[in-house]
Amino acid sequence: MTPDQKKTARYAKALGHPVRLYILELLSKQSCCYSGDLSEVLPIAKSTLSQHLKELKKAGLIQGEIEPPKIKYCLNRDNWSDAKSLFKNFFDS
Repeated sequence: MTPDQKKTARYAKALGHPVRLYILELLSKQSCCYSGDLSEVLPIAKSTLSQHLKELKKAGLIQGEIEPPKIKYCLNRDNWSDAKSLFKNFFDS
């Protein structure tokens, strides 16, 4: 397996849930969002939201910045661009 295949699989795993897709779509349309704002928009428990954010952060697709008492989440623009490129190459091959 190549490093690109491993990264593509990591991104694909993070994209493997509709809630995470929704979060990424929301963040792609704005500069950042606070976790509290996300919990108001999504009909899921805060602990579940936290797990989804953790998965996206683990994959490197988002980044969080603690601003007590909230956490501000933004897309990791470099990795987001990398993921788009990797998926494009994968589907174009």
